Amino acid sequence: MTPHPRTRPPAKRRSSAQTPLSGAAGKIRLLCVDDHAFLVEGLKAQFSVSGEGREFQVVGRLATAQNLVTEAQSLRPDIILLDIEMPGPDPFEMADRLHRQDERAKIVFLSAYVRDHYIAEAYRCGACGYFSKADEINDIIEGLRQIAREGGADCEFVFGPKVKARCRPPKQQHTLGGVRTAKREAQPPSRLETLSARELEVLRLIGKGLSRNEVAEALSRSAKTIDRHQERMLKKLGLETRAELMRFAIREGLAEA
Repeated sequence: MTPHPRTRPPAKRRSSAQTPLSGAAGKIRLLCVDDHAFLVEGLKAQFSVSGEGREFQVVGRLATAQNLVTEAQSLRPDIILLDIEMPGPDPFEMADRLHRQDERAKIVFLSAYVRDHYIAEAYRCGACGYFSKADEINDIIEGLRQIAREGGADCEFVFGPKVKARCRPPKQQHTLGGVRTAKREAQPPSRLETLSARELEVLRLIGKGLSRNEVAEALSRSAKTIDRHQERMLKKLGLETRAELMRFAIREGLAEA
């Protein structure tokens, strides 16, 4: 699908928190959407002290994803760095809205939380990558540089080392330095996505603290059947005990469903 032409909206007044910094020729322009101002300032400081990071420039910051579409259209950043757990509207929904309006928008999630369903949502909403805030700055820089070079609609999905560890590499994936990439036509499958619908059901109930017999009763299945589901889940998820299954379900937010 050929991206439609960009149309620049009328200029509008911004609060001081959203005023873009003066641009510099040749810089990769970043719009940071994160409710922690000190983190954005720390990222800017890291870019300034890293030789390779000096090619990046933070041109604006938003504390929520509320005005993401408007600000992205106004500032025209090369890349949008988007946090996940923030006040306001759902970041995945806002990213999807922006991507539907402009397929060339390059959205990268940078979060403290690396969860299987977050990885899947980031891919589905048209993002170009997902990094952990615990990743090394050089890995983040390498991934952002790769994303900046590629077209938004055709870019490969790039994820850092912490995120890579949670994914089963499909055949189309290859490694570029310390960063793993996946062809856009092959979604990077997370461990959670290896489970069947029934296994997800069982895992959700385990996360809620139900015993083996209680899970069996809730699903109208025998306890032995539940044991078989549990054994398969442990193997697929790379876990060893039922307690680890419970912690995994809680961490992934399944217990809240």
